[in-house]
Amino acid sequence: MDRVKIGRRASHITITANFFLCIFKIIAAIVGKSSAMLADAFHSLADILTTAGVLLGLKLSNKEADQCHPYGHEKYEPIIAKVMSAILILTGIAIGYNAIKSIIHNDYSSPGKIALVAAGVSIVFKEFMYHYTKHIAKKIKSIAMEADAWHHRSDSLSSIGAFIGIWGARMGIRILDPLAGLLVSLLIIKVGVEFYLKAIEELVDHAADERVVENITRIAYGIDGVESVKLKTRIFGNKLYADILISVDGSLSIEDGCRIATSVHNAIEEEIEDIKHCVVELEPYPHP
Repeated sequence: MDRVKIGRRASHITITANFFLCIFKIIAAIVGKSSAMLADAFHSLADILTTAGVLLGLKLSNKEADQCHPYGHEKYEPIIAKVMSAILILTGIAIGYNAIKSIIHNDYSSPGKIALVAAGVSIVFKEFMYHYTKHIAKKIKSIAMEADAWHHRSDSLSSIGAFIGIWGARMGIRILDPLAGLLVSLLIIKVGVEFYLKAIEELVDHAADERVVENITRIAYGIDGVESVKLKTRIFGNKLYADILISVDGSLSIEDGCRIATSVHNAIEEEIEDIKHCVVELEPYPHP
């Protein structure tokens, strides 16, 4: 599977679609005289920037290992995810600030019908883009693209807030606009913080989940001659590294021991899709 090619194609689709949606929202905001829709339009513009960040993250993380980076470049992706999470958080803060300012100054508007239509179109479109991008993110195991998917979801929530606010303003309940915007801002900040913490997890080499550890241990024990297994794993970007210490009969020759270790190594790398590097060491059994 060419994860970069798949991710690049999905990102190009979302960038193009977001560009036209953003233009439509700006026109609707100006014609309909809606500050909520104008803020929503700039939120869509932020989506374009974050998707461009996904493209950059995929490109950098897929570079081959070199002399300066012997373990590869996979960690560029969670770094990009951190940047996009920060954009999400800042977007939420900006929306919340404007909403609070509108409430304090009683700055309410009565927008036109076109702004309401634009909000409805945006809700449907952005929700579709969320599910599409999240599906691709899980397929290629990209945390940066998953963060981008949630940016689409945050834009959908923003559009829901804009729709409620515009509808409320047209019905005479003008304070609904900033109140909805404030609620949306809190949801966006929450998602941003969650993905920021998730990106940090990938940067500090946390262990693989219990299911993966059990699977690797099972594979190692399945090789004839393996008496015991000690395993350490770490997630490096979207890849997995494993350090395995196996015990074999202490009376075996070095050649036989190496043959068992090679069998363990090959079996693990064949069965575990995301593993990039596996080191197998030997010790005699029973232990001295």
